[in-house]
Amino acid sequence: AAMWRALAAAAAAPARALLRAPPGRRAASLAVSPSAGPADERVETRVAGLSPGEPVTLRAVAADDRGCLFQSCAHYRADSRGELHLGTDASHGGDYTGVEPMGLFWSLAPAGMEKPYQRLIPRSTGAPMKVEVLVHQGHSPPGAMPGPVVAKAEVQRLFTAPGVRRIRLKEGVVRGSLFLPPGDGPFPGVIDMYGDEGGLIEFRSSLLATHGFAALSLPYFDFEDLPRVMKELKLEYFEEAARFLQRHPKVKGPRVGVIGTGKGAELALSMITFLPEVVAAVSISGCSSNTVADLHYGEMTLPGLRFDMNKVSVSDTGVFDIFEALDDPTNPANSPCVIPIEKAEGHFLLVVGEDDRMWKSSLYAELAIRRLRQHGKENFELLSYPGAGHRIDPPSTPFCQVAMDRVLGVPVLGGGESKAHAHAQEHSWGKIQEFLHLHLG
Repeated sequence: AAMWRALAAAAAAPARALLRAPPGRRAASLAVSPSAGPADERVETRVAGLSPGEPVTLRAVAADDRGCLFQSCAHYRADSRGELHLGTDASHGGDYTGVEPMGLFWSLAPAGMEKPYQRLIPRSTGAPMKVEVLVHQGHSPPGAMPGPVVAKAEVQRLFTAPGVRRIRLKEGVVRGSLFLPPGDGPFPGVIDMYGDEGGLIEFRSSLLATHGFAALSLPYFDFEDLPRVMKELKLEYFEEAARFLQRHPKVKGPRVGVIGTGKGAELALSMITFLPEVVAAVSISGCSSNTVADLHYGEMTLPGLRFDMNKVSVSDTGVFDIFEALDDPTNPANSPCVIPIEKAEGHFLLVVGEDDRMWKSSLYAELAIRRLRQHGKENFELLSYPGAGHRIDPPSTPFCQVAMDRVLGVPVLGGGESKAHAHAQEHSWGKIQEFLHLHLG
């Protein structure tokens, strides 16, 4: 906590910014604290110096690494003292309603002049994400020209805690980034993987390191000298990564965990099934069968379920719905694709959004649980969230119902409703850490 306080004190922008008030009104002030802190933790936002009952619009504005602008807004009314506290006061309109302390952050979306369907996630974890929070006179709807600014403050959202080390990895065939917490350790070791967007996605790993895990962000295609496309995968690559992490002097042995989203979740299930080094698997919106790319391990091959593009529907606005497109894993003809998770000695945490429109992750979790129970196993926990969509990320990651698919190059429906999805992100993040600590020490 002292480290964060020191960082906050050194932040370039003050947490409290007083703007010159127009004649005839008090100077309003905005305090957001901490002004610099972990990106997955809540901030406290307070406004003072307003007139009793005064209507104001709060806005948040941020830019991604490429300069694309994101913004959000919400309508509030000052209390009888001319004050506002986002932890207890409800928004009456804008991008969300109700008491939502972090609503301005998780509802950030591309500004009107930007290309739609973009995600606000950091490409680099070294620099903080800067968010400007502004208080405007009156209620202005999303996209409209807001009233005069009466107060503003800048907040820095940090993805890497002071003292966390990032080590770029070229170890045999394994590529990626290892994030190590400050201190001597040893720390529980976790491999972190995302889905079919490919490349290296580090922000969850760096946040895990902030919470005391040695986290290996592991790409498996379209990065450096890895295959450019995901045609087929060899489990030996993931085995080498698990063994590297297990043997690392800063990692608490003898076993490691794995967390994955989408295709990465399904790979996590295969890893805990076949690799004795892996004893805890967090599957976020995963499938209980192998999909798309055949998975080889020695003489064994798990064929991949295929997508039937004839089952894709396209809305009037050009958004692709691929919910029905994956082959049916319950069809007996597809039984060779099923991951035999009953062979796993470790523990599973299955995280699903019940409104996932990318694919039927609720059904796939049900199938996985049924399979484990048929073999007399209760080594699983299910977190199932009504109203949440496909990509359940760490807290306050902006909700994105439709996102541009990097492979297809078209907008694809991920599903979910913003408030329910935001609550799922916050709740699951704590549960994921508890689960990993429980099984990795």
